[in-house]
Amino acid sequence: MATVTSYGAAQMVTGSCHLLEINGVRLLIDCGMFQGKDEHKNYEPFGFDPASIDYLLLTHGHIDHIGRVPKLVKEGFDGTIISTQATFDIAYIMLLDAANILQEEFMTLYKKARRQGTEKSVSEPLYSIEDVDDTFRKTKKEAPYHAKIALTDSISITFKEAGHILGSAFIEIDFVEDSLSKRVVFSGDIGSKERLVIDGLEYGDSANTLYIESTYGDRVHRDLEESISEFKEVVIETMRHGGNVLIPSFALERTQEILSLMKDMYDDGLLKGCKVFLDSPLAIKATELYNRYPKLLNKENEADSRVGNNPFTFEALTLTQSPKQSMMINEVQSRAIIIAGSGMCTGGRILHHFKHRLWDEKNALIFVGYQVGGTLGRKIVDGAQYIHVHGEKIAVKAKVHTINGFSAHGDREDMIDWISHFEGLEKIYLIHGEEEKAKAFKKAIKERLDVKVHIVEEREHIHI
Repeated sequence: MATVTSYGAAQMVTGSCHLLEINGVRLLIDCGMFQGKDEHKNYEPFGFDPASIDYLLLTHGHIDHIGRVPKLVKEGFDGTIISTQATFDIAYIMLLDAANILQEEFMTLYKKARRQGTEKSVSEPLYSIEDVDDTFRKTKKEAPYHAKIALTDSISITFKEAGHILGSAFIEIDFVEDSLSKRVVFSGDIGSKERLVIDGLEYGDSANTLYIESTYGDRVHRDLEESISEFKEVVIETMRHGGNVLIPSFALERTQEILSLMKDMYDDGLLKGCKVFLDSPLAIKATELYNRYPKLLNKENEADSRVGNNPFTFEALTLTQSPKQSMMINEVQSRAIIIAGSGMCTGGRILHHFKHRLWDEKNALIFVGYQVGGTLGRKIVDGAQYIHVHGEKIAVKAKVHTINGFSAHGDREDMIDWISHFEGLEKIYLIHGEEEKAKAFKKAIKERLDVKVHIVEEREHIHI
């Protein structure tokens, strides 16, 4: 009997890793990094033998879905990696960035431990840049949207547009077991039908079993147009009073959406005298990739790209690659809009800007993405009056705004609508969500749809 075991993202958001075993074939769907309060799990054993995995299927390039792939390879995986081509391109830059961060964190901890004579207690980095390069030398197979790919005589897979980030997909896995044809679908992370930058979520047609994320299963996002209006209002009001705007942003999708909005504001004359900085080498690289795949953008952006009108750049925008360029932003005293990573404020250049601007009440801090429990971003959203950055206590006096309408994740209504289009659905398994959110989502599904729903526990062995 086919079985699924979740080794991450079960009653938690991050660490996506689901092992599907069918007729002796072992498929791993995603292999993501744990983040926030669960990040210690990254150094724990997988719970299965990496060398036993035949195929690794990647739904998209966010680090909580791909972040442990080099560790998987390092520990023996030698199978075939399958994803969309855009996901392969994104995964490469994301994993190189992750390797650099891991090395920097190791060196910082090692130097401190060496001064204390405890250097032997410091764990080596999870993986290196060389490990990332080794990963991309493994056998890879591109999965174009809607192309049915046969893995064996009895197993095939199809990737379809998830509307989450560039190249994202939900995966249909068809298999024959005991002469019966079955289909299990793994959602990865799904977006909504209408997106600011990329093509929206498409519907599936049938499934027996569905594994679906539940990140926002307890809520309905604000209307996108309302969120855009609020975002513009905060920026304009802060600029009017000579303040600065800080936007911690994820390099993928969210940054491109914010750049697209900023371009619209600039073209409409709303950013006169302002300077916009994209202060993230990773986000700059990611934006270049978005320009490389115009067919994956929504109709408006694709049309602009094809006539040479870059959807993500405008005259007031400065891209800051080097640390020196980043530090020069400090010389701009007012009317600066700074987009910098990381999105959850767990590192990156946004911390540098917090030290210089978060304590000033004329400034504004706009969160445009989900903040996982245990992260610095979540602490600020929850009302922290002070934070510590690089050993220094910083007062949180800037006005803090959370605008969740930009979420790349579908909300409760998006997901229930998506689920309702699957014919023959027998059971739903909830993953990728904190326990309370999954419980709320389960309740909402049961009230609307006649289908069995189960909240998956970590390492629970499920027969499908």
